[in-house]
Amino acid sequence: MRTRGTLRLATRGSALARRQASLVQDALEERRYEVELVTVDTTGDQIRDELIHRLGKTGAFVRELDERVLEGELDAAVHSMKDMPTEQPTELVTAAVPERGRPGDVLITPDGTTLEELPAGATVGTSSLRRRAQLLSERSDIEVEPLRGNVDTRIEKLLAPALQEEHRKRTEADKERKGNTGDEDFEAEYDRTTDEWFDDLSELEKGALGREVETEYDAIVLARAGLERSGLAHHVDYQELPTSTFVPAPGQGALAVTAPDGETARDIQTAIDHPRSRVETTVERTILAELGGGCIAPVGIYAVVQGEYVHATVSVFDRDGEESVTGSRDLPIETHAEAAREFARDLADRGAAALIERAREDAEGDGDESVSEEDKPEGK
Repeated sequence: MRTRGTLRLATRGSALARRQASLVQDALEERRYEVELVTVDTTGDQIRDELIHRLGKTGAFVRELDERVLEGELDAAVHSMKDMPTEQPTELVTAAVPERGRPGDVLITPDGTTLEELPAGATVGTSSLRRRAQLLSERSDIEVEPLRGNVDTRIEKLLAPALQEEHRKRTEADKERKGNTGDEDFEAEYDRTTDEWFDDLSELEKGALGREVETEYDAIVLARAGLERSGLAHHVDYQELPTSTFVPAPGQGALAVTAPDGETARDIQTAIDHPRSRVETTVERTILAELGGGCIAPVGIYAVVQGEYVHATVSVFDRDGEESVTGSRDLPIETHAEAAREFARDLADRGAAALIERAREDAEGDGDESVSEEDKPEGK
């Protein structure tokens, strides 16, 4: 039996990454492990002004963490599973997949407007090729513009224009009020001063006031799990997008703990692995690996355990959402990995392989080596 010492877990430094690592830490500590989180700066975190799909190799948020583990400096690493390449170093295993969070996407607007209610020409922000294609497939009359940053940064970019305009109007009203102090007939436009209004804003709104506006977004799309884990779900108006049409990224909402194959990995698995979540994400990542899409193509894959079967839904798009190959299948849970590979081969024969190859050619033409699903704060 392994003699327990302090488990040192690698995590990215973003607020969301640390929150997610803390979930793993808490789960292990409930099983009486001593756990220390160690922040590792990654290439993906350092290049803040580039879209994720221009970072270079797949796994920009993963490689540095796993390297520290392989070098023996740290015991394990915590990742957002959808950031992970389907190919891992042979010395590493996925020691645990904790219980998965909500896997779907949400549309966030300043006033609760839904996707169906957005006017033609509305601008929606996302850094994800998958989300871009799915949005354009549903609403070809909208504009989809790049959006990067962690969760609160993205929301601030959405809220900034309206809040800054409100601040401008209130400041002008304050000046007018001061200039009419002796006018008994003067009626102020606002009941409160700008300072009083500002004091009632949330920290998120205050951050938006100071943010430089480059693109005015009418809406943005984020992962629901990231929004909830960031503690911001109660501070914004959002619409939950249906997973039937906005099929999530493989592994979205799930965390993964990687460790060298051995006793530590087995201990972590025994302590916090969630078998259902592992089966579902295994199906999703197996299909992705078989299709060969990596992070190159707009691909959504979502699996749900239903009794003795795993119901898998797949959608593969071109970049503009004009063409797609979609399908669903119930896979026997006892042979879920092989059944997932067979399902992927059938989708490839139906045209998914051609769409993915076209996406790869487009990426090479753009000078991109690969395209990641999205910044993590979510990334990310």
